[in-house]
Amino acid sequence: MSLQSDPNITPGDFFGLLKKSGYRWNSQINPSDMQNGITVTHGTTVLAFHFKDGVIVAGDRRATAGNSIMYERCDKVIPIDDYTLMAIAGVPATAFEMARVLTHNFEYYRRSQMQVMSVEGKIRALSKLLKENVGMAVQGLGVVSPIFATYDKRSKKAAIHFYDMLGADFQISTHTATGSGSPTIRGILEHEDLWGERPLLERSESDAVTLAIRLLQTAAQFDSATGKARPEDNIYPTVALVTETGYRFLNDQDLARICKISLKRD
Repeated sequence: MSLQSDPNITPGDFFGLLKKSGYRWNSQINPSDMQNGITVTHGTTVLAFHFKDGVIVAGDRRATAGNSIMYERCDKVIPIDDYTLMAIAGVPATAFEMARVLTHNFEYYRRSQMQVMSVEGKIRALSKLLKENVGMAVQGLGVVSPIFATYDKRSKKAAIHFYDMLGADFQISTHTATGSGSPTIRGILEHEDLWGERPLLERSESDAVTLAIRLLQTAAQFDSATGKARPEDNIYPTVALVTETGYRFLNDQDLARICKISLKRD
């Protein structure tokens, strides 16, 4: 009997189909239960794209719960090891715990095996954590939509991976974004890559940082859950680079200077 003709599965019952296919929830919470009266803090918009020297990763700082703004200084770009960053949109509590587990696992592997974990191993490690979190995610209690950026010292190439809720990963050749403000950002990045002054892969670090800041500011214009840069309150987006020398975050002094120039209207 095929799964589609099984009388025990209601048409459209996605979770019943997963269970019949052999998928098992690690969470003790029933995935078919609906979120009931619980408001969870969420992160909003992050992006990543390749530039000439590596990968740039950026995110706004606003965290929301429903229609309420809960926090304006949430860091959504998280270092995992010297050459790896994870950017998150979704529930910060869950994402921060995933980042902590990944950091511990990568360091344990490095010390026990006397070598750095391969990029493939790092990618699978995050996939496993996301798969284990499905039971919470389908209830809206622990949804995490991460972007994984890393530099492979063996191949001397930077890589960007995007993940869905079930832990499937997709390697991104040029650019990606996730979160509530991502539709605006993805459209602009595609336009910039195809018809801008030069393709994203040919842009300098300075051009890439300016573009990332402008993208987040534009997304905030159309999405209330995405926070703007607010120089008067010393609030700036998080911007980091992953290159052959490792990851590097831009400090507030650099961001203040760049925002003053790049966000000025001609």
